[in-house]
Amino acid sequence: MPPKTSGSLIVRRATPNVGGASVPSPRPSRYTSRNPARRLRLGSLVARNRRLTVALLLCLATGIAVQQLTPASEQRVSILAAARDLPAGATLTEADFTSVGVPPDLALDGTLRDPASVAGRQLASPLSKGQLPTEANLLGPGLLTGAPPGTAAVPLRMADPSSIQLLSPGQLVNVVLTAAGSYDESRDNRILAVSVPVLWTSAQGGTSGQWLGTSETEGLVVVAADPVQAEKLAGASTQGKLFFVLVNPS
Repeated sequence: MPPKTSGSLIVRRATPNVGGASVPSPRPSRYTSRNPARRLRLGSLVARNRRLTVALLLCLATGIAVQQLTPASEQRVSILAAARDLPAGATLTEADFTSVGVPPDLALDGTLRDPASVAGRQLASPLSKGQLPTEANLLGPGLLTGAPPGTAAVPLRMADPSSIQLLSPGQLVNVVLTAAGSYDESRDNRILAVSVPVLWTSAQGGTSGQWLGTSETEGLVVVAADPVQAEKLAGASTQGKLFFVLVNPS
């Protein structure tokens, strides 16, 4: 008996006839029906993760670039620098210097670090504001820094004190001895040292400080001499009058 209907149309799915037998139509799988939506969500997730991955990689690249362009923080050491312009011959005080931080490779041997250690000492050469002094800038053994072994610092008293104004540290001079003689005898001029560098002169400050050990500095010049020159120069002022001649460094 045909099924009853209540005004509605019932449509039956036709089933294929295979070999004369009816085969029921396969029912759609709920997994199959949802696969397109799942694939869509999966693709969207991958797309979102891809953008996130790209953003993270860009951040990493930016960080590496900044690290390469920014110099690494260096260790700093504290050394002294001139707080103002200081003339040669000045007697130093702690207020003449300020501490500055510099990379270790700028803290050379002989660099001054303790203000108390330089107080009362005397400058052998002028310093500009901000300049980093060393022991070589001070009167004392530091004046011979870099000199060959055996070099001596020899003080000489020149016969003409006013001529000292022509000298400055680093200049090369020939030291000439004019032997004293009677009025009817010609004086004997003898060169005692050739091309010796000037280390200090009395024109730089007028006081000897701790190095020379005497307040009688008028006409004094300190030169660097090798052992042979030092032997000739020692006590030369008692043999006659000493003069100097400026020479070309070449």
